Amino acid sequence: MPSIEIKKASIEKLLQLQKISIETFLETYGAVNSEENMAKYLAERFSLEKLATELCDTHTEFYFACINSQIIGYLKLNFAQSQTELQDDNSLEIERIYVLKEFHGKKIGQLFYEKAIQIARQNNLEFIWLGVWEENHRALNFYKKNGFLEFGKHIFKLGNEDQVDLMMKLELTN
Repeated sequence: MPSIEIKKASIEKLLQLQKISIETFLETYGAVNSEENMAKYLAERFSLEKLATELCDTHTEFYFACINSQIIGYLKLNFAQSQTELQDDNSLEIERIYVLKEFHGKKIGQLFYEKAIQIARQNNLEFIWLGVWEENHRALNFYKKNGFLEFGKHIFKLGNEDQVDLMMKLELTN
């Protein structure tokens, strides 16, 4: 397989971010949620306006995984007040790691995880946290394998449906 590059996304890549966001979310959750709930969520969360605001937020960073010039996945990190819940200055939230299905099993998620660890350490943060749907067993296994431990639950709204996310945390040691 050709080498995979992890590149920071900028506002100039807004349309590409929207495309990979919608495509990977549909691949991951489309078959297990109603069309109405998926359409509502995609329209709200991945609109150009919302993504542009997030790309311009100094406490949010997006990274693409690319093979040659093809974007095959992305990572979204949140710091400080841009975190969805904890908003702890000593932590980093991994809000999203998504990879196109055809590239699953190629260690791209692991590259994103390592990028998050690198950024957290560069910023002298104490821990990384995230929320993952309790039914997303593939992701749960990935995070557990990488040392994340469950510390709570929260409700994730997908359209008009409440779903349970497990909150997971990884303490960083120097």
